[in-house]
Amino acid sequence: MTTIKFDTKVIADVEAAIRPHARDLFNNLGHHVMAIVELTSVERTEQGPDEEKPDAVKVRIVDIEVAGDEFTDEKLRQQAQTMYRQRTASGTLDEVA
Repeated sequence: MTTIKFDTKVIADVEAAIRPHARDLFNNLGHHVMAIVELTSVERTEQGPDEEKPDAVKVRIVDIEVAGDEFTDEKLRQQAQTMYRQRTASGTLDEVA
């Protein structure tokens, strides 16, 4: 299994998209915001044949759009639920053929 690591470098466009929500996130620890996120792989670590550690990939957020209102937040939550059901439905009655 490949280990996933997140790159801590924040691209300026990503920071700009999150900036309007920073005060709420700071003031309300545990506050949730829905967002659409685009990831890219920026580094991979392949282990040698004699190593017991798994391979690793480092990913970075390269684009993000954060829900700016309750309506958009709810629509994104609904979409996330639909995507989750599709991803986890394999072998169940909900499986899409």
